[in-house]
Amino acid sequence: MNKTIEHPDFETAHPQDILRWGWETFGDTMAVVTSFQPTGIVTLHMLKQITKRMPPVLTLDTGLLFEETYATIKAVEAYFGLYVVHATPTLELEQQAARYGDKLWERDPDTCCHWRKVIPLKGALAVYNAWTTGVRRDQSPGRANTPFVSWDERTDTFRICPFANWTNDMVWTYIYAYNLPYNPLHDQNYPSIGCRTCTQPVADGQYSREGRWANHGKTECGIHDLSVSIEPSNP
Repeated sequence: MNKTIEHPDFETAHPQDILRWGWETFGDTMAVVTSFQPTGIVTLHMLKQITKRMPPVLTLDTGLLFEETYATIKAVEAYFGLYVVHATPTLELEQQAARYGDKLWERDPDTCCHWRKVIPLKGALAVYNAWTTGVRRDQSPGRANTPFVSWDERTDTFRICPFANWTNDMVWTYIYAYNLPYNPLHDQNYPSIGCRTCTQPVADGQYSREGRWANHGKTECGIHDLSVSIEPSNP
C-alpha cells in the first residue's frame, strides 16, 4: 500500500471534521478500534452524525477484561445500534500458561500484550486501510507528540487520531453533554482501563496511563508505535 496520503493540517480542526475526512477518504476500509474509553465512545457518537452506515467497530478482547468493560460494550452496542467485533488472541490463556508459565502478565507484560493485543490487532486490521483510535497527547508523556494521521508499520494501515489535541476535560464535557454511556470504573479513579490483571486506580495528579502495568515501567501495550508519522500537506 502507498504509505503517503495527502491530508490537511488538522491542528485547528474539530475531531468531527477529521473523522469526516477519514470516512470520505477510506470509506468502508476504515475501522474504529476502541477499548470503550470515553474518547472511543465520543468517536462513535460523532460518526453517527456523519454517516448512517457506521464503519466496522473493533475491540481487543484479551479474555482478561473487567466485567464492567464487557457490560459497557453491551450498553454501547444497544445505545448506538451497532455490532462490535471482538478481536481475540489465537493463544488461549491455558496455552499461554503452558508455554510461558502462569500469570505471564506479572513477569513479562510485554510478551503478554504482544500475544493478547498486538497480534490480534494486526490480524483484525488485515482487511482495512485505516483505523481510528482515541489516543490523546495529554494521556502520557509518551503520547505528547501524537500525530493526527500516521502510517502504522505494524499493521500496514493508516492510523487516525482525531482527538490528539483534546484534553480529558473536553472529552468528559462531551460525554456529559450528550448523556453518553461510559464504564462505571471511571467513577472509581480508573481513568484508563485495560485488563483487570494490569489496571489499578490512579492518585490525584498522576497521568491517566500510570494505572496501567504499575511497577513495570510500562504505559503502552505496544499497539501504538508513534515513531513514524506523516507530515500534513495541503492538497
